[in-house]
Amino acid sequence: MATNDSPTSGVGNGFHDEDLGSPTKPEPPLPDVPQSATEGVPKAVDEVIYSDIGVNTLLTRLKQSIASARDFAAFLKKRSSLEEDQAQGLKKLCKSTHDGLRRPEGRQGTYSRQFDELTRMHERMADNGMQFALSLHQMHEDLNELANNMERGRKNWKQTGLNAEKRASDAEASMEKAKSKYESLAEAYDRARTGDKSSGRAFGIKGPKSAAQHEEDLQRKVQAADADYKSKVEAAQTQRQELLNSSRPQAVRALQELITECDSALTLQLQKFASFNEKLLLGNGIIVSPLKNESNGQRSMRDVVYDIDNEKDLHGYISSHAPKIPLRNQGIEYKQHPSLAPKQQAPQTTAKALPLQQPQSSSQPPASFPMQPPSQPSSQPGSANNRQSFAQQQSFSPQSYQPPPPDQAFHSSPQDRFMNGPPPIQTFASQPPYAGNPQSASPYTHQQTGVTYSSDHLPPVKPVFGVSLDDLFHRDGSAVPMVVYQCIQAVELFGLEVEGIYRMSGNSNHIAKLKSKFDHDSSRVDFRNPESFYHDVNSVAGLLKLFFRDLPDPLLTGANYSRFIEAAQIDDDIVRRDSLHAVINELPDPNYATLRALILHLHRVSERSAVNRMSSSNLALCFAPTVLGAHSGAISDSGYQARVVDTVLQNTFQIFDED
Repeated sequence: MATNDSPTSGVGNGFHDEDLGSPTKPEPPLPDVPQSATEGVPKAVDEVIYSDIGVNTLLTRLKQSIASARDFAAFLKKRSSLEEDQAQGLKKLCKSTHDGLRRPEGRQGTYSRQFDELTRMHERMADNGMQFALSLHQMHEDLNELANNMERGRKNWKQTGLNAEKRASDAEASMEKAKSKYESLAEAYDRARTGDKSSGRAFGIKGPKSAAQHEEDLQRKVQAADADYKSKVEAAQTQRQELLNSSRPQAVRALQELITECDSALTLQLQKFASFNEKLLLGNGIIVSPLKNESNGQRSMRDVVYDIDNEKDLHGYISSHAPKIPLRNQGIEYKQHPSLAPKQQAPQTTAKALPLQQPQSSSQPPASFPMQPPSQPSSQPGSANNRQSFAQQQSFSPQSYQPPPPDQAFHSSPQDRFMNGPPPIQTFASQPPYAGNPQSASPYTHQQTGVTYSSDHLPPVKPVFGVSLDDLFHRDGSAVPMVVYQCIQAVELFGLEVEGIYRMSGNSNHIAKLKSKFDHDSSRVDFRNPESFYHDVNSVAGLLKLFFRDLPDPLLTGANYSRFIEAAQIDDDIVRRDSLHAVINELPDPNYATLRALILHLHRVSERSAVNRMSSSNLALCFAPTVLGAHSGAISDSGYQARVVDTVLQNTFQIFDED
């Protein structure tokens, strides 16, 4: 069966390497990349990223970007803590110094007034420092979230890109192995066909094979190896084309986008950091030395100190003692004691009856008690007296409360609200108005749609979030919404000693599930059991702030915003407190009751500030945008917004009565 054909002409039915594609053929050119993506990019960069080491190179670069973001986030966290400690220490120092200036043993006069103004400048600088610390803390959280997202994207594309590279390399290795086997069999077949004795004789079961049989066996093996080699070459070419045209460019683009996003976000945070530092320094500089054309009557620290008049203070202090000068004797003379004087007989006198004094008529009052008209109680609905009776007379436990019919709830004019007594306000009792384990609630099935909802994601049957306080009062009959009551109860039971409560962010997934429960049926929620809020008290705190942020009208109402800011601009503590008290007394009844519950709760949180590090100033910074409206007023009002809440917290029991 020997032929005179060339060694490869009779092998594999005439298939040649040119037909199959030689494995040593140069790789196809790089895939087309949009001109906008490669414009301005050096050629060496494209050669690296689209080569076999491109994906690994980009993965390493992305890892460096993520590490840089985490390092800067750690720096921001430490810097925020330092700024917060400094601001709090400065606040405490100013308060103690301010109190010390009022002691009688301290120096008064121009020194006391100017030093008092000096401490108020430092208080404003402390407020700036606290706002700066909060901004840095928010940047730290943003960078941590960015780094986590980038890390997830890196792991995903690492697996996808490297798997594609491995498939191509495995296919090429398999092709090389098939090629070696094919060439070895082809050489053996060529030697057997040409009669080369070095090929040897093959031995079978029945003895030595003939040359023709041996040649025929080798030909079959060569044909099989040829077919296998061809298929492996085609598979390797397919994998290589898919890698170069699809998998590798896709992974390269995705990794470049992740690197660009991470680096851009880090650069943005660095720019914000520089801007915040500049704003802090400029703000403190303007406090120390206001611009003359924008001072608004504020004086510089130098002018304040230079206004101290030592001579005036000395003369004023001495003059204040003028009423204490003792009376002088008219003359100095000797007076003998009566016991030493010579005895003389006293002349006898006849006693005369003195006329009795006539008693004053009862119709004429004594001169020391002038007649005054009796004071009339205020009939204004928003007066302090009515607010006191409103909170005291209507205190009740939630178990005994029955909501009024809708047609009888505040349908009269504001002047007639209190003719038959003020409406009831729910106060916090030791037991909520329901019992039972909320975790045992079965899944809910909608009657009309037939859709079954889990206990974590329920349809909004009685929405609470995004509904005004007045609508909630008319619907539920409770002046303090149940979500506010439950959140306050949970924080006071489990969160008073948690560091950074109301400042640390909760789990967004937990907050969404709790919001769904309250919007479905708030009466089935019981936060006395920590399992009902996933043992995450920070999520409960976030839920409470979310409720106030979602109100259509802020808790302190948009109509009164300008009055609150004007009151906060008053420097005298007493006058500022009384001005804020007057505006609070004019709030609608549900707003007043809810504000009172919130402020009493935050005051209890601030009492544990030694543990939870949430003083009244910290709480004011957290809740000021929430209760006054995050988008209300100008950016320059942020300090006055915090001053409103801080003043109310520091004068809690002067503004609200405690039940």
